[in-house]
Amino acid sequence: MHEYENQHGKTVYYLRRPGHKKVRLRIPEDVLPWSPRFMAIYDAVLAEMPAKPAIGASRTVPGTVNAAMIGYFQSSFGNGVAESTKKAFRAILETFRAEHGDKRVAMMHTTALQNIVNNKKPVAQRNFKKAMRGFISYCIGQNLISSNPLANVELAKIKKTGGHHTWTEDEITQYAARHARGTKARLALALLLQTGHARADVARMGRQHVKNGKLSMRRQKTGVQFDIPMLPELVAELALHKSGQLAFLVTDYGQPFTATGFGNKFRDWCNQANLPHCSAHGLRKAAAVRHALNGATAPELMAWFGWKTIGEAQRYIEEANRIKLAESAGAKMIVLGDKSGETL
Repeated sequence: MHEYENQHGKTVYYLRRPGHKKVRLRIPEDVLPWSPRFMAIYDAVLAEMPAKPAIGASRTVPGTVNAAMIGYFQSSFGNGVAESTKKAFRAILETFRAEHGDKRVAMMHTTALQNIVNNKKPVAQRNFKKAMRGFISYCIGQNLISSNPLANVELAKIKKTGGHHTWTEDEITQYAARHARGTKARLALALLLQTGHARADVARMGRQHVKNGKLSMRRQKTGVQFDIPMLPELVAELALHKSGQLAFLVTDYGQPFTATGFGNKFRDWCNQANLPHCSAHGLRKAAAVRHALNGATAPELMAWFGWKTIGEAQRYIEEANRIKLAESAGAKMIVLGDKSGETL
């Protein structure tokens, strides 16, 4: 509310609302400022003013990708997905919007999307399709399009590489030899290997999560709860570190790591140990193999690592069985050689 005295010596009042032009209040001379009659006029003028337009609305044309994307971001976007996934999807959609925002949603057909996908690498193709699914569903729900143009988009095959390299016991020993106990690098190794959890969760781990000798958290990516005992080797390493922060691992500035920041720092520590092919996620896989070799069942692995499906756990059971069977086969050959007394 702004109060002025005009050139005639009369007091006038203007109502200014963000995003709108100011409006003069027609206040009779006998009405005192902020009296009930004054406020009644104020409320009436305010009610007649249109709602503040949505951000970016003035730059959009109804029916375009821009307009639809704004509506999607303000409605169902990100429902049921982790914050990190939501951020990644937002980046993909914003790129799509920047390149095609002025085009009509109705023209978003399979051939057009296939051409976009063809210019991406196999993994990026899959991420693009995942990010676009929610947007397409929103457009169908708003009657902007009648069918799903993503349905018949074909993706390039991904060459199977086994994913992140699983650390061997020799590589774990090599890393430990380079980074002494009591260092942040060694604490990172202990947290990753002894808990078996992802870097995003390890970066958040702290004393507030430990109760009665158990580490209790929810996985950041899936929200699955895990309650695991603190193993002796991890407890011994933590005893060497004193921190005023809640997080076990902190930066040189005394602040908790972000997931990306921790991943980059651990990459440096691996390089220092001459292990450029090793990663934080590879230690999670190594931990799973260790548990399986020690006889952990698939349900036990699911409880420890916070997996939702038994198939994830079964892969490590099979890997452990492969190792055990190979060792058993080798042992039989050694016994056979001892009996024959011959060598080749």
